[in-house]
Amino acid sequence: MTFDFAGLLVLLTAASGIIWAIDAMFFARNRKPPTGDERPEPLIVDYARSLFPVFLIVLILRSFIIEPFRIPSASMMPTLLRGDFILVNKYDYGIRLPVLNTKVFGSGKPQRGDIIVFRYPEDPAVPFIKRVVGVPGDRLQYKDKKLIINGAQIGLDLKGVYHSDGVGRRENGSYLVEEQLGKLKHDILINPLQLSSVEIDRKIPEGHYFVLGDNRDNSRDSRYWGLVPDRNLVGRAFYIWMNWSSDSILDPGSWDMDWERIGSAIK
Repeated sequence: MTFDFAGLLVLLTAASGIIWAIDAMFFARNRKPPTGDERPEPLIVDYARSLFPVFLIVLILRSFIIEPFRIPSASMMPTLLRGDFILVNKYDYGIRLPVLNTKVFGSGKPQRGDIIVFRYPEDPAVPFIKRVVGVPGDRLQYKDKKLIINGAQIGLDLKGVYHSDGVGRRENGSYLVEEQLGKLKHDILINPLQLSSVEIDRKIPEGHYFVLGDNRDNSRDSRYWGLVPDRNLVGRAFYIWMNWSSDSILDPGSWDMDWERIGSAIK
């Protein structure tokens, strides 16, 4: 079961605010008699008054401005590695209410090439991250590991064989390929030893997006489970603020930090 941190944060903010407000309206004045010693404030009220502003600020930042995520898999290599900690812009695609995820302000929409975080359509409690390759109105085809959008094949430029000594070394031997989506150029991985039996030919309807992982032969994405609806959008990934990963979670000695990735913009 996925932990609902947003729901817990809303609950803590509401509970602490209500406790503080009720005490201020009905009980605080009774602790201040005209004469005599003032009675001490109950511990729960003290905690509520102190923590409510903290909960509120975190809730606003996380729900409407920036939210951190950790990359758990290799599906977005070589752009994002397992163990990258990223920041996600929450307002580019419109402000949404926490928990309800209802858009209340803004009309921004993902553009082709954006790396987005969204709620997995088959299990909305699980956050996914992929790259947008098809936007509403596009005619998208995928065959023999080639992407065709509106009748034009997307340009691919072979850069060589991928090699890494770090957490990405499991993909060593894949082809490192530069893909051009419009004006945006970015790297993807293609495994020459893995056959592709997936063929896609569809029109992208309004309010939906077709997404792919940059690690094309090691990603479960729109080729397998379909489109991402607008209501599932969380935000646009834009920054790597830390990288900390390990080949084995049970081996503390294998945990390592890649300092060169810290502070990298995501594109």
